[in-house]
Amino acid sequence: MATITVRRGSVVQADTDAIVNAANERLLGGSGVCGAIFTAAGWDKMQAACDKLSPCPTGQAVATPGFALKAKWVVHTVGPVYRSPALSAPLLYSAYQSALQQADTHGCRSIGLCSISTGIFGYPLKEAVPIALQAMRNFQGETLREIRIYCYGTEEYAAFHAALGEAEKG
Repeated sequence: MATITVRRGSVVQADTDAIVNAANERLLGGSGVCGAIFTAAGWDKMQAACDKLSPCPTGQAVATPGFALKAKWVVHTVGPVYRSPALSAPLLYSAYQSALQQADTHGCRSIGLCSISTGIFGYPLKEAVPIALQAMRNFQGETLREIRIYCYGTEEYAAFHAALGEAEKG
């Protein structure tokens, strides 16, 4: 089982074997975390690699090289646009599990994750965090040993830190 930690900062600078991009189904570079990853990796190279793998269904993930990033791999996972707990929760869980599986399949020992679907996709942080942590804890891989959750925002960091801490105490 992989260890799970939460850190402040951007996943773009993670010194892990893979990082996760919160992607859209067409795997197009965008804004937010996605735009920062594409920019740091080299926009044209990243978009060309994504174009070969597009589309990627919601709840699934694909991997590309990291190009100019510290991370060797970028795992692009498509989280759901929030609709309701019943419709969105299984897709969010699957997005995390699929991302972890992609990293494991590529022989990664460590991965840096961001909070999937809680930005422009509108997933409420209070609902998303327990799903994310459950998916991480339930993951059974061969090579993945370290999962780091990178939180750029204060609210995000507090939510993951509190949920991770409560679970470990309890």
